[in-house]
Amino acid sequence: MLVQEEPKLIGNVAKSSGVPIKTIRYYEELGLLKSSARTEGGFRLFNSDVLERLHFIKRAQSLGLSLSEIKEFLNVHDAGELPCEHIKIKLEDKMKAIDEQIRQLLILRQELSGLVSGWETIPENPEKTICPIIERN
Repeated sequence: MLVQEEPKLIGNVAKSSGVPIKTIRYYEELGLLKSSARTEGGFRLFNSDVLERLHFIKRAQSLGLSLSEIKEFLNVHDAGELPCEHIKIKLEDKMKAIDEQIRQLLILRQELSGLVSGWETIPENPEKTICPIIERN
């Protein structure tokens, strides 16, 4: 016989997960979480899977995924499918974007290195310039 766990109050969810109540409410507003009911006092109640969902959301965010992307994955999961293939594609896209950022940063670093290596502390005409090194092309 399957024992149904008691619904969890939003405060207990926040305490167990380390996610602030305000954030949990925001996730619910975005459709990432669904409260199962409310108490007579109006407090949100959540099913026991809320902690797993919050963990998934936080981990996915730490990998650079947006909340809208995460919502797409949770919708696939909620429809009874595993979203792993969707996630893999998004992560591959993130890696390509990171590679491009690294390339751009290396170009910037090279430019900065060139500026710093030719640094002059006293400009020839200090009244006509702010910083000659930066102003040079």
